[in-house]
Amino acid sequence: MMTPEPLDFTGLRTYSLYGRPSKVTVDNFGKAIAAGSSVRALVESLPDQLLGRDFPELVRKLAAVHRRGCPLLVGMGAHVIKVGLNPLLIDLMERSIITGIAMNGACIIHDAEIAMAGFTSEEVGTVLGDGTFGAAKETGEVLNGAINEGAKKKMGMGAAVGAALVAGNFPHNDKSLLATASRLGIPVTVHVAVGTDIIHIHPSASGEAIGATSHLDFRIFCAQVARLQGGAYLNIGSAVLLPEVFLKALTVVRNLGHQVDDLTTANFDFIRQYRTLTNVVNRPTANGGKGYNITGHHELMIPLLAACLLDELER
Repeated sequence: MMTPEPLDFTGLRTYSLYGRPSKVTVDNFGKAIAAGSSVRALVESLPDQLLGRDFPELVRKLAAVHRRGCPLLVGMGAHVIKVGLNPLLIDLMERSIITGIAMNGACIIHDAEIAMAGFTSEEVGTVLGDGTFGAAKETGEVLNGAINEGAKKKMGMGAAVGAALVAGNFPHNDKSLLATASRLGIPVTVHVAVGTDIIHIHPSASGEAIGATSHLDFRIFCAQVARLQGGAYLNIGSAVLLPEVFLKALTVVRNLGHQVDDLTTANFDFIRQYRTLTNVVNRPTANGGKGYNITGHHELMIPLLAACLLDELER
């Protein structure tokens, strides 16, 4: 096979750079920021591109949600707790900015262990081999006891666990989302996949109680979503469970005649994933509102969000 003659570029058509539409201009560039600058100065220094544009816009929309008195719901996975963000979320709860929290089952485990002992998250690799992973006695007894008692009292799982932590007067309740929510009267719902959480392997676990309290929490969450017109929903660190729960809740309330077609949604995670992008960012806002996909580590992005939101609310 013969090598072809190199292509001759002599006849290539060109155009003027100065008449060409371009996506980036110097007007979009970020600004240098001085040491010791304020949060506001940091935000104003961001380049007007991609997340540098979307993040401040999301902050402004969340501030507007709060000013209108509309709900701001947070759906979350347990990683948020494990990287130490409870105090920031608690502050937003105490300011009545966060009006409700939806958790997966792992959240109540890590949140309760923080309340009880001030630490959580065992090293799975060192205990899985001898079959003791997840076998902490007090964790199973306190949480399953709360769930079983909650089922008897027709309570949701979140309310039942929160009440049990408050009643136990544990030394670190001030760092617990569930105990704080119980004290403030903020709804926390817990959405469980049976078999995913360590307390399900304990002899005190009752499938009947887990199902009853978690299903009641789903109905409570649906009632919150029914009021979400003009509000906001943030999914932080749940890749599968909470995005699915949110989408089902949204279809339930629309089916029942509730208007929820103008809302702000955002997904916060350190990788982009199909389900969160589809079920949180795109589908719920297809007929109104806007969704945002914020990629970054929770331990950086959530403090930044909280700082920017509080600053915006002071304007």
